[in-house]
Amino acid sequence: MREGLTLGILGGGQLAQMLALAALPLGVRVVVLEPDPNAPARLCAEHLHAAYTDAEGLARLAECSAVTLEFENVPTEALEALAGRVPVRPGAALLERTKHRAREKEALRASGVGTAPFVVIESEPDLVGALATVGGRGILKTSELGYDGKGQARVNSDAELSVAWAGMGGAACVLEGLVPFVREVSLSVARTAAGAVAFGPLIENVHRDGILRTSVFPATGAETLEPQARELARACAEAWALEGLMTLEFFVLDGGQVGSTQLLVNEVAPRVHNSGHLTQDGGGLSQFEAQVRAVLGLPLADWRPLHPTAMVNIVGTDYVEGQPLHPDWDGIDALPGTHLHLYHKAWRAGRKLGHVNLVAANVEALAGQLAALERLIP
Repeated sequence: MREGLTLGILGGGQLAQMLALAALPLGVRVVVLEPDPNAPARLCAEHLHAAYTDAEGLARLAECSAVTLEFENVPTEALEALAGRVPVRPGAALLERTKHRAREKEALRASGVGTAPFVVIESEPDLVGALATVGGRGILKTSELGYDGKGQARVNSDAELSVAWAGMGGAACVLEGLVPFVREVSLSVARTAAGAVAFGPLIENVHRDGILRTSVFPATGAETLEPQARELARACAEAWALEGLMTLEFFVLDGGQVGSTQLLVNEVAPRVHNSGHLTQDGGGLSQFEAQVRAVLGLPLADWRPLHPTAMVNIVGTDYVEGQPLHPDWDGIDALPGTHLHLYHKAWRAGRKLGHVNLVAANVEALAGQLAALERLIP
């Protein structure tokens, strides 16, 4: 029997909650450092209610077997304070890279991984000719802190670019050129400190208003795309000396010829990812257990659902009169194959409140049930 293993997590939101729920059956206790008194993970883990840089909180995490991250926006000072006291996976260097879009894209290129064309915008002179460089149309994104469509603006002219950059307070940004992708997919890779590597499934994603709406396994064209995605994920994991789990989001480009499909990396997250939530209920290992295993150095293998599986996010939605529009909970429960996961968060427009996983006997049945499920969730 495993005894004495404790996992520390910087962050106590829904991802930490689901990591803790995956760790407990393995005999692993979990401690989270999170300043929010209503952190979802408090329900299933020891909650250190303090700032991420709190000395006492970090001292408690340093007593754990290893420490991991729930999200990117943890101060790197916290990881640096833990260095040499406890294994931190992933570490400060990888976090510094993935929490900053410009550094991330430059590191991807250095690893031989393709991205959309981009220009780094750090001062007003950088705006000159930037849009032409990326193809005449683009998306301006803050280099740090933006997520779920926040800190982004689509621009089609130099004037729009200037206004958008000013609207972001002149912050450091990346201007990405728009690429003609046919769909978006994601894939996670896990790597232990000893160098063992494992992969999650290729998952197809659809966004709405900048927020992930649905994820589906298996992804369209997975038989040809997944080997490519694995190769790129492995290249990043090894070049960046990953310890833990990392998720890559891809644009799928199709040149219209057999074998001409190309994957470009859109973003990288040094953690479990919203698109991988469907691995909780498809019958196989989940992404959350994979991250726990990778961080603690436990035996690790590829993970994927055993059956066709999908996920639909539940996001706070305003009704026309300004009142919340809630999902049809009874309808969700009545639909075969559904598994509800709520985050114990107060309702707020645009906030991720939970998700529903859906498992079906075959791909055709999954498509029909997913359409029915989406009608039940605003």
